[in-house]
Amino acid sequence: MHYIKKIVLILSILYTPLLAIDYSQKSAVQSFIKMMHQEFNYNQAYLNRLFKNVRKDPKITLPSKNLTKSKPLSKEHRPQGSWEIYARMHLEHNQSDLGAAFMEKYKEPLERAYQEYGVPPEYITAIIGIESYYGKNRGLYYVFDTLTHLAFDGKGRHKFYRHELQEFLRMCYREGVEPRSIKGSRSGAIGMAQFMPSNYTHYAVDFDHDKKIRISQPIDAIGSIANYFKKNGWKKGEPVGTRVRYEGNRFYGLKTGYRYRYHRKHLANIYPRDSFDYQKKVMLIKLEREKYDELWYGAHNFYVITRYNHSAYYAMAVHQLAQKIKQTYIANYQSKIPDNLYALNK
Repeated sequence: MHYIKKIVLILSILYTPLLAIDYSQKSAVQSFIKMMHQEFNYNQAYLNRLFKNVRKDPKITLPSKNLTKSKPLSKEHRPQGSWEIYARMHLEHNQSDLGAAFMEKYKEPLERAYQEYGVPPEYITAIIGIESYYGKNRGLYYVFDTLTHLAFDGKGRHKFYRHELQEFLRMCYREGVEPRSIKGSRSGAIGMAQFMPSNYTHYAVDFDHDKKIRISQPIDAIGSIANYFKKNGWKKGEPVGTRVRYEGNRFYGLKTGYRYRYHRKHLANIYPRDSFDYQKKVMLIKLEREKYDELWYGAHNFYVITRYNHSAYYAMAVHQLAQKIKQTYIANYQSKIPDNLYALNK
């Protein structure tokens, strides 16, 4: 028995460096630990233990039974415009029926979020659909290890990721969770809402009133997304956008994107395809398709969605998925819908 224990000990000593890295001796890490102690009263010995055993590869290995076979590539030509490629990546597999089912299951907190923050249920649901596939994919990386690698290794945004690591550790302390257990994205985003830790600090809310904030859980994720939109300027009752007509197949001449706004009366020969009762300045959002440019008016609430992800294509994906979810929900659960929730964002 004593001999067997010796073998296990030797193997563990040989095997550990392959699985973990000791960051505790890095001067930058020591400075970080000292800062956490001085500014937030963190125990230095505890932080040293954390950084002494950082996973070399933060990615989680899934059991083979959970892996799905990739579909064979279709020989049929698929349009290769930048919007068509983006939409395939972010919309094609975010089925609206799953979104509608999510809305029905969490109807009460979604209605409560609408009443408190003014954000329609379909937009909250669309964010959860795109960010975590309605909660089925909350991340395949250990967040502490991921942020440590990003903060102290290689090139890039060290200052940004050290701040995120700081806020992540503060969050873990407040919420009483073990830092090494939390899973997220390859950039350190957490939960169904995929908040970065600093956003968690500013926007995450205890929406189920259990005295814990867990955006890996649906109800807190719903309230937190609604709060994020509200604090970034969401206007209750205002639309997000509408598609417009223009002359030609390609749109040139005026700057497009969420940074530029125009009075509608100054946009000659550009007309909404549907009624659009919005008199404030609009953005021109161009979606580049293989054979033509699709053009939209974007309202203020479109800009608010870009605060979640600074991409006009992302905001458009959220908007289009939200509308599909809404239509599917109405078709499947129409008799159960409170009328006041669906008079908006047509």
